[in-house]
Amino acid sequence: QVQLVESGGGLVQAGGSLRLSCVASGSDFSINTMAWYRQSPGKQREFVAQIRPGGITNYAESVKGRFTISRDDAKNTVYLQMNSLKPEDTAVYYCKDFYWGSWGRGTQVSVSS
Repeated sequence: QVQLVESGGGLVQAGGSLRLSCVASGSDFSINTMAWYRQSPGKQREFVAQIRPGGITNYAESVKGRFTISRDDAKNTVYLQMNSLKPEDTAVYYCKDFYWGSWGRGTQVSVSS
């Protein structure tokens, strides 16, 4: 199993930036596909971005060109750099490990207009 802990959320004005981090423990992180999802009140959890071993990435259309997912295997950490934030990006952001199917507890991102 793997344990995931997210951090870096907060309150930011529209147009601002945040960087989320997700630290994984208990597994060989370098072989795992990692992803970020988000969930807004009253909505289903949705895919944001994914990174495979070796660095291949893909993104939801709504965040392409604004968000960047990256990983540091030496630190067992995956990042989500979020730029040009919009109020509609407000959500709880979750980290997911695809090998074990584990989720973190999430970190709140709030974007004010």
